[in-house]
Amino acid sequence: MNKVVLITGASSGIGKALAIEFAKNKYDLSLCARNLNALHEVASLCQNYGVTCEIFSADVSKKEDCYNFVLNSVKKFKRIDVLINNAGISMRALFQDCDLEDFEKVMKINFCGTVYCTKFALPYILENQGHIIGISSIAGYRGLPGRTGYSASKFAMNGFLESLRTELLYSGVHVMTVAPGFTASNIRNTALDGKGNPQKETPLDESKIMSAETCAQLIFKAFQKRKKNLILTTQGKLTVFLNKLFPFWMDKMVYKHFKNEPNSPLK
Repeated sequence: MNKVVLITGASSGIGKALAIEFAKNKYDLSLCARNLNALHEVASLCQNYGVTCEIFSADVSKKEDCYNFVLNSVKKFKRIDVLINNAGISMRALFQDCDLEDFEKVMKINFCGTVYCTKFALPYILENQGHIIGISSIAGYRGLPGRTGYSASKFAMNGFLESLRTELLYSGVHVMTVAPGFTASNIRNTALDGKGNPQKETPLDESKIMSAETCAQLIFKAFQKRKKNLILTTQGKLTVFLNKLFPFWMDKMVYKHFKNEPNSPLK
């Protein structure tokens, strides 16, 4: 019997790449996202590796959707070995310009979605001494200007997973937090602007940053080694390291970096 992995936000980007990577390694999959059509395409790619792949339409900001996703996954597979909390949304606007409802939306998806899915899946993961993985961000280690909502949600996610990892220290359950750094994905295109609309553009040259496929491969290797934390990209590792040593200097460096982005809200 294959082991079973649940992945949220699996319709594109890192979530899609993780689904394919786990399928390659003979895990059965239960995937959720809001875009069911895109999930059908991902499932088809995963099934090429001879595994079973179930898909569910779910908005992880809603407790009921998270509960139904986990419940229906268990009904189908009778077990959960790995939960990957990947679903996320970004926001690119100055705090003074953003609507609090949009700020809350980012928190609900990125942080509460992780809490909800983990809460409902935990009893089954405990049974199998399984794994809980959270796809966080460098923004969860270093606050980024123009991304207050996003950074807040990822800091909260990091704190939650660290606390949970400590609670479960002697349970046999592995908890890992992943900070991918800049990775080619759809998250910057769907990031909310100051009016709560998707910005529909990325300030980065996506062709020059880590691919979602490479990111997924590195996450899978770290998962196999049961690492607690994984910080990816040279820039990401350097940012986290320097921020610990020189936080006030990094304020200026980070401000300068994001001020120079195309269409930066800092201008």
